[in-house]
Amino acid sequence: MPNTLLLRIALFITSVLVSMSPHSFAAGLMTPASGSLPELEIKAHHVAVTIEDGYAITSVTQTFHNPHQQELEAIYAFPVPEKAAVGEFTYWIDGVPITGEVMEKQRARQVYEQEKSQGRDTAITEKNAYKTFESSVYPVRPLDDVKIRLVYLQPVHSDHGIGQYRYPLEEGGVDEEKLAFWNMNDRVTGAFSFDMNIRSSYPIDDVRLPQHPNAQITASTNQLWQVSMGNQSHHNVDEEGTPTSSQSVPAAASFKLDQDIVVYWRHAQNLPGAVDMVPHRAPGASKGTFMMTITPGDDLSAISGGRDWIFVLDYSGSMKGKYASLVEGMRKGLQKLNAQDRFRIIVFNNSSRELTSGYTQATPQNVQRYVGELESTHPKGGTNLYAGLEEGISDLDDDRASAIILVTDGVANVGTTEKKAFLKLLDKHDVRLFTFVMGNSANRPLLDGMTRISNGFAMAISNSDDIVGKLLLATEKLNHEAYRDVRVDIDGVKVKHLTPERIGSVYRGQQIILFGHYYGHGPADVRITGTVAGEEKRYTTRFEFPQSSELNPEIERLWAFAQIEHLQAQMDYLGTDRDTEQAITDIAREYGLVTDYTSMVVVREEVFQQLNVARNNQQRVANEQRAQETRKNQAVRNHRQDQQQPAFSAPRAYPGSSGSGAIDGIALLLLLPLLLGLSRNHRATHSRSQ
Repeated sequence: MPNTLLLRIALFITSVLVSMSPHSFAAGLMTPASGSLPELEIKAHHVAVTIEDGYAITSVTQTFHNPHQQELEAIYAFPVPEKAAVGEFTYWIDGVPITGEVMEKQRARQVYEQEKSQGRDTAITEKNAYKTFESSVYPVRPLDDVKIRLVYLQPVHSDHGIGQYRYPLEEGGVDEEKLAFWNMNDRVTGAFSFDMNIRSSYPIDDVRLPQHPNAQITASTNQLWQVSMGNQSHHNVDEEGTPTSSQSVPAAASFKLDQDIVVYWRHAQNLPGAVDMVPHRAPGASKGTFMMTITPGDDLSAISGGRDWIFVLDYSGSMKGKYASLVEGMRKGLQKLNAQDRFRIIVFNNSSRELTSGYTQATPQNVQRYVGELESTHPKGGTNLYAGLEEGISDLDDDRASAIILVTDGVANVGTTEKKAFLKLLDKHDVRLFTFVMGNSANRPLLDGMTRISNGFAMAISNSDDIVGKLLLATEKLNHEAYRDVRVDIDGVKVKHLTPERIGSVYRGQQIILFGHYYGHGPADVRITGTVAGEEKRYTTRFEFPQSSELNPEIERLWAFAQIEHLQAQMDYLGTDRDTEQAITDIAREYGLVTDYTSMVVVREEVFQQLNVARNNQQRVANEQRAQETRKNQAVRNHRQDQQQPAFSAPRAYPGSSGSGAIDGIALLLLLPLLLGLSRNHRATHSRSQ
C-alpha cells in the first residue's frame, strides 16, 4: 500500500502528541508571585473574527475589574499568534476610545512610565520576543473597570483544501523565569464570547471546532458561515464586542482562557487550481499593494522506495508526563515501518545521544530492542536542541532519501542557542527537516527558519488541534514529490518589494502566498516555475492589476509584516546590523505594527499633541474600519484572477485524492472525520440555505 509507511509514521507522532498535556501558562492577567499585590479580574472577554479575502481580522475586547481598595496596574499577557500583525490597540479613557500610536520600543516604554508616574491614564502593548504580547494599563482605580481592544491581522492558508484558524490562549510553559516570577489569573468572571464570520470566495462543505463541540455553527450559504460560543449569546454583544445587556452571568458560567480555540473548514471537492489576488491602491497613489495566493493543481506524483528516517526526540524535563506516550508511540510506529526502510533514534536534553548504532533495519528484533532503550530513558534537564539536530544530521547516506522528524515541545535553552548557528548547520546538508512542535510558546521563528533552509516544513500543533488530521496532511506531503526552486515572475507591470524573495520548496497541497508593491496598472503576465524530479514545470496566466482598489487597506499592513519577517530572517542568518533594525523600525512605524523593535502606546489626546505624535495609526484604523463595514454589506467577492487564462489544468489537491493510487484503509479510517464532517452534533445546529 503506497501510503502505509507515512501513515504509520503519522500514527506514531499522533500517539506521541495526542496525550501531551503540558503544564501550561495560559493567557491572562499577571501579578507577581511574591503576593505583594492583589489580583485583578477579567470581567469580560469578547473575540470577534472575520475571515475573508485570504486573511483574518481578530478583534479582542476586554474589561478588567479592580475589586480592591487600592489603585493597580493591569498587565495582560497572551501568546503571539503565528504570522499575526498587531495593528490596533485602543484604550477607553473617560468612556472615550483612544487608539494607540506606534513608537520605537524604548521611547514607548518611557512615555508609558512617565504618564504612569504622573498618575495619568495610559496603556501600552509590547511584544515579548517570540513568546507573547503584553498589554499594560494604568491605572485601574479601586472598584472600577478599564476596557481595551486589540486587533491583529494574519494571512489564512488552506492546506489540501482545509483551512484553519487558531485563537491562541495556551502558552507552552517553557519560560521558567516567567513561571517563577508571575502568577496568572486566566478566568473570565463575567461574560465571554467568541464569534466568527467566514466569507469564502470558494464554497465550503463543513466547519468544525475539534475541542469545542458545543459551538454553534450555521451557514447562510456555502460561502457564508458563522461560529459562536461563550457564556453570553453573541446577540447581546455590540460591534465592539461589548455586552449590550446588563444581566449578570452566574459565577458557574465563568470561562478559563487556558485552551486554544481552533476552527477548521473544508472546501468543496474538485475546485480548480487557481491564482487569486487581493489588491489595495488609493485613488491617485503612485503604488499599490497586493496579496497573491497561488493554489497549484494536483500534478505531483507519489514516490516509493526505501528511506532513512532519523527521529530526533526531546526528553527534557518539560516532557515529564508525556514521555510514556512518546515511547508507546515509537513502539507502534517502528513496528509498522517498511522492510526497506532504516531508522536512527536520537534523544536530547542537556546533551544528545544516539540510541541506535547507526542506521538500523526495521526488523521486529531491532524495534523491540530500541523501544526498550527508550523505556529506560527518563526525562530531565534542559533542551539542547542544537546537539540533538547535529547528532541527527551526522552520517547521512547520500545514496538514500533522508528525512529528519523532530518532535519537541520546548525551546533551545542549553548549549548553542543562536538562531544563526542552527541555520548554518542545516544549510550544510541536503536533508529535509520536518518539525512537529507543541505549544504556542515554542520558538517558531527558529523552527520556521530551520525548515525553510532545509526545504522542509514546520507544523505547529495545539493541544486543541485535530492532531490526527494535521499529521495526515503532513504525510500527504511526504508521500509525494515536491516543487523545488519555485519562482514567481511578473511582467507587464512593475513589481517591487516582493516577499518572500525566495520561495524554495512547495509541497503537495500547500499554497504560495506573496505580498508586493506594484507601479502602473493594466495587464500583466504571471509565470510560476519550479522543478519536479529535476524537470522544469511552468505555469502561466495573464490578468489585470487595477488602477485603484480601496476595499482592502489591511493588505498594506500584511505586506509590511511580511517584509519585516524577511528582514528579520536576513539578520538571523547574516547577523544583526543597525541598518536593518532601523529599516524594521521605520516600516513598523509607518504601517502601525507592534514588533520586537516597536510598541503601541495610548495616552490622552492632549498628551499626543504635547509629544508631537502624529495620529497616523488612528487614521489608518479608521480607514480599515470603514472598508470592513463596506465589505460586510456586500456580497462575497471572488478574487480568482486566472479564470480567463487558467494557470493550472488539474484541480487542487485534497487528502487522499492523488491519482497515483487509492489511499489505504488506515488512512480512510482516519480521514473519515475530515471527509464526512467531524461533529455529529453540528448537524443539529446547522441551518444552511443555498
